[in-house]
Amino acid sequence: MAVQPQPQMPKVWRTETKPHKFCPGCGHPLVLKAIGEAIEELVIEERVVFGCDIGCSLLAWDFFNLDSIQTHHGRTTPVITGVKRANPDIIGIAYMGDGGGYAIGSQHLVNAATRNEKITVFLVNNTQYGMTGGQMAPTTLPGQKTETSPYGRDPETTGYPTLGPEMIAAITGPNAYVARGTVSNLRQLKRMVKRALENQMEGRGFSFVEALSLCPTNWGTNAEETWHWLEEDMAKYFKVGELKVPGEAKEG
Repeated sequence: MAVQPQPQMPKVWRTETKPHKFCPGCGHPLVLKAIGEAIEELVIEERVVFGCDIGCSLLAWDFFNLDSIQTHHGRTTPVITGVKRANPDIIGIAYMGDGGGYAIGSQHLVNAATRNEKITVFLVNNTQYGMTGGQMAPTTLPGQKTETSPYGRDPETTGYPTLGPEMIAAITGPNAYVARGTVSNLRQLKRMVKRALENQMEGRGFSFVEALSLCPTNWGTNAEETWHWLEEDMAKYFKVGELKVPGEAKEG
């Protein structure tokens, strides 16, 4: 009797479940979950090249079953830009924290945005440098106490927090997608992530999503205080919503 051929099983990208490496209460896993679900729903797993920065974001280097690369601090944007230029068919994702994007990597971020590089940047904003102990970052709020601002950030001497999406929206052309989401509203955040990826898939231009995130370890907050800081203090300064959508009405 002839042996019947076995049916081909579809590829399964979630091949294993394992604990993540982030601190308890960290917002990075929530942002990464939104990115991962968006990638699966768009069925682009085989096309994605995922780049992550130094800092807490580097713990995402093996989070996905995707082609991934870990870059030097602040250099994720130009690395993914180079990969995309070498192979325009890939979907290039640059994943970083506020330090990697707005401090050491700010020049690369600004120039990629003004050149309308067809990549997607996801930036996690938790208002301080998480991995190195909670020092003041470009996004630290006025009056916020950190390891290097023990009396609270004084805008008169250290300036005001960087408004990244507002900056990117101001310097990009009409084909850019720019938004700010929050881990306190994952449905909205995932919609923004998908729109950012779709903008690249359609060959329009630069896409940027900032995600307001959590760091109770360095904030020194309990559960109630953590969510209050995110949903009240951070959201008052960093307005959530879409700032630029090519050819569409913005989502508030």
